[in-house]
Amino acid sequence: MKSLKTARINIILYILMGFYRLQILLISSDKLRKHWGKEGEESPKTEPIDHYYYARYICKHIDKISKKTPWESKCLVQALTARFLLNRKHINNTLYLGVGRDESGKMVAHAWIRTGEAFVTGGNGEGYGKVASFANIF
Repeated sequence: MKSLKTARINIILYILMGFYRLQILLISSDKLRKHWGKEGEESPKTEPIDHYYYARYICKHIDKISKKTPWESKCLVQALTARFLLNRKHINNTLYLGVGRDESGKMVAHAWIRTGEAFVTGGNGEGYGKVASFANIF
């Protein structure tokens, strides 16, 4: 039974990651960001324990599946996928966008998502300046 549940979430994640990758490639970010949550706001820093368990569960699977897609499933694709699943369960979350510099000094963008005090994808944003946040509060 457990392997069936794992296969199901992996298939769902694979489809969602493909969907979000296509969105990023085909639709302007101005149009996309209207659907990401309440811009400039943040979700509460506390959540029930079962929300943390679910966030950890999807984090583990998103990380695994993102490495197996034939397309790039980097931080924004992963964050949007996590956001969708958290929203589906009515779990408060915040999507962050930030910028920083890589080892060679080039500017790089990053996205990460938080529920309560837990960072679900993209780490905690350390090393990146936050430029936008999008809250989904239920």
